[in-house]
Amino acid sequence: MARTLFRVILFILCARSAWAFDPFVVRDIRVEGIQRIEAGTVFSYLPVKVGETMTDEKAAQAIRALFGTGFFRDVRLEVVGEVLIVTVEERPAIASIEFTGMKEFDKEQVKKGLREVGMQEGRIFDRGQLDQSEQEIKRQYLSRGKYGVQVTTTATPIERNRVAINFAIDEGEVAKIKGINIVGNQSFREKDLLEIFVLRTPGWLTWYTKNDQYSRQKLQGDLENLRSYYMNRGYLDFSIDSTQVSITPDRRDIYITVNITEGEKYTVSSVKLGGEMLVPEEELRRLITIGQGEPFSREKLAETTKKIMDRLGNDGYAFANANAVPEIDRDKRTVAFTIMVDPGRRVYVRRINVVGNTRTRDVVIRREMRQLEGAFYDSEKLQLSKRRIDKTQYFSEVEVETPPVAGTTDQVDVTIRVKERPTGSILVGLGFSNADKFMLQGAVQQANVFGSGNSIGLQLNLGKINKVLSLSVTDPYYTVDGVSRGFDVYNRRINVSSLGLGNYKTNALGGGVRFGLPISETEQVQVGVSADRTSLELFNDSPARLLRFRDEFGANYSFLIGTFGWARDTLDSAIWPTTGTISRASGEVTMPVGDFRYYKASLEHQWFYPLTRDLTVTLRGDIGAGDGIGGKPLPFFKNYYAGGVSSVRGYNTASLGPKDAADGSVIGGNRRVVASGELLFPMPGSGLDKSMRLGLFVDGGQVYAPGTKMALSELRYSAGLSFAWSSPVGPLKVSLAAPLNSKAGDDIQRFQFVMGQVF
Repeated sequence: MARTLFRVILFILCARSAWAFDPFVVRDIRVEGIQRIEAGTVFSYLPVKVGETMTDEKAAQAIRALFGTGFFRDVRLEVVGEVLIVTVEERPAIASIEFTGMKEFDKEQVKKGLREVGMQEGRIFDRGQLDQSEQEIKRQYLSRGKYGVQVTTTATPIERNRVAINFAIDEGEVAKIKGINIVGNQSFREKDLLEIFVLRTPGWLTWYTKNDQYSRQKLQGDLENLRSYYMNRGYLDFSIDSTQVSITPDRRDIYITVNITEGEKYTVSSVKLGGEMLVPEEELRRLITIGQGEPFSREKLAETTKKIMDRLGNDGYAFANANAVPEIDRDKRTVAFTIMVDPGRRVYVRRINVVGNTRTRDVVIRREMRQLEGAFYDSEKLQLSKRRIDKTQYFSEVEVETPPVAGTTDQVDVTIRVKERPTGSILVGLGFSNADKFMLQGAVQQANVFGSGNSIGLQLNLGKINKVLSLSVTDPYYTVDGVSRGFDVYNRRINVSSLGLGNYKTNALGGGVRFGLPISETEQVQVGVSADRTSLELFNDSPARLLRFRDEFGANYSFLIGTFGWARDTLDSAIWPTTGTISRASGEVTMPVGDFRYYKASLEHQWFYPLTRDLTVTLRGDIGAGDGIGGKPLPFFKNYYAGGVSSVRGYNTASLGPKDAADGSVIGGNRRVVASGELLFPMPGSGLDKSMRLGLFVDGGQVYAPGTKMALSELRYSAGLSFAWSSPVGPLKVSLAAPLNSKAGDDIQRFQFVMGQVF
């Protein structure tokens, strides 16, 4: 590049002497030396045309213009008679770009990135751009922790004035964090402080999290976590003095040292309110979460100011401010706060905009909004709208922005920014037990068909026990006010011979329609009706009780079933809940037109409570009851059963409850009780990664036959360890359970796992 610039300057400086000729009228212009460049391109840069007068000044302009294109290595002007001859030497073009030794990155993606710096096949070769490309490739490897990478670049001339570029890469080994040291800590152990870091030394999970590879962004986040840790425990003067990151000469090990000054610990002496309070002061005082005598906590103080601003935001004051003004007494090591409240002007929402939804229709998002255009701004309704959009599970991220409208002081726009996630899933389930040995289940679900918000589900079960083919279609907004409608069609073939229920098969074919009616933001009522045709097949070794049932009632049964239900959901997340409850009541009753009259009803309640930031306890209870109507019994294939992955995780599927005295087969019952308690916590070694959770659980449950007392002493219990992982190939759940009070004849099932694939 420097050589070319020198030649340009030399040509310009020598232009007058080199082309010292008398002005003449150009009769013709010839271009020589071009190979790829069109002659018309050269003509377009010349300041003189045929028939015009050529001068020394125009010659210098021509030289500058042609060199300025970047297409030419050399340019000369000659005059023969009245003919102007332009002789050029083209710079080579890039014929190909190849990579050898590259395994860490996709080569096509790297080529795409190099285009941004001008390095592309077909373009003019530039040595400066080649060097820049080499540095960009090295930078990408450094971001992956491969500090020992070596890049050798060659540009090989080939025919027709072209070059073939090759990047030979020796990727080397990934540099791992060998040690992280915190210097200056006295109040807290270094081990405890490092637990809040995302970066860590190699462990048994870091092959997946990559947190043992240095990242400047992750380190900055860890330093902020460290600062928050101290500031939330009273250390108002805490500071991070310096951070050193060093790498060993072989570029394989990285050491991080963080130097801190803890300072003194401060307590809160008082918290006062000041400024303009448009709501009763007592109401605002109830929002204060930090009290007198407590250690200073930046987190609690920020929570207090946010609650006050949100409360004012509920009344339309979108730009309300609550600033905490500290008064520090360093001698007494106390700090007093005066929270100055400035509500600002009351504003209303001009327009609601939705961005980021490339597949999902706007109406699917807008129908979840509780903040309306033209209404006063309400922060509570905005947060409710965000939660409702998030619970659709169509989006991995939902953000709400409220930019002010330019030129006004009382208007804001609301921008809902979403990031779509895959809403189709393939679910594969595998289980092992003493009786069934191996089971395979599958389901295909598309929860957002064509971006409409409607869902279609196809379930296929190929297990030894269950063979199910079912199709369900749901429109969550069949009406504009949120009434949902769904259709279900199914064919269920059940062979329970390996479950110990007696040797029989059932074949059920049916379908139905259901409706859901919202009665509040968190509650819904469901009603539906379905028709079912069930055929019973018995064998010579079937239990006598089943043979008597067939003799009395036949082998084919038709039902017209009415269903009803109620659900209330206050969970904070549909995927990883940490707080809130979910309650369900459901039932079914047959109509008089069927072969049998019966009813079944159940109630389920699940409660999540966060003990700490990392620990969540969940309790679940499920009770069900049913019986025949009009003197007929509850059909035995409609009985309740317990045991298995969805009820009591220490026992085989449907193995609990009363048994036939004649052959020991499980009868089932008309009442069921199941309860579970579980402590959920992050996977050790995963840091702040919330995609993996472990759980310690205790399950209990039992099934009772008609006419027997529901004795709690008959409950079966199990305890164990569960694991849930939102993996790159879909959700994975594993449980390992051990019965606590099993008795002779109980069928044990210890291990289950379910995994899914997202597409």
